[in-house]
Amino acid sequence: MKILSLIESELSFLTLRASGPGGQRVNKVETAVQLRFDIHNSSLQPKAKERLLQYRDHRISQDGIILIKAQRYRSQDKNKQDARERLVSLIVKATKVEAKRIPTKPSRTAKKKRAISKKRTALTKELRKKPGLE
Repeated sequence: MKILSLIESELSFLTLRASGPGGQRVNKVETAVQLRFDIHNSSLQPKAKERLLQYRDHRISQDGIILIKAQRYRSQDKNKQDARERLVSLIVKATKVEAKRIPTKPSRTAKKKRAISKKRTALTKELRKKPGLE
């Protein structure tokens, strides 16, 4: 698997005040981070850009900009690192090519086992019935 490396100048960070716990410092410290990544102006390969633009995710806008908000940690540096990791995982997930499934047929043994199982089930259900008049 190829390791994905991003150029730092292509990432744009905006700091925000995070919601959630924080105590008295919550209204004065901007620890949350919003990462912006422009797919069109990135150094990714053309095929990767195309797959990213076609990938269905709420974080990718129609203009081709990926927005990731990170506020998991109380440290701005940790949130920046978290946002970078989430961006990399999104790009890897979107550009991964799934192996095409080769259709196969069941083997003779599998068919025989299935027939035996069906007969056993039918017999069990037959025995559950109320006895007839014969």
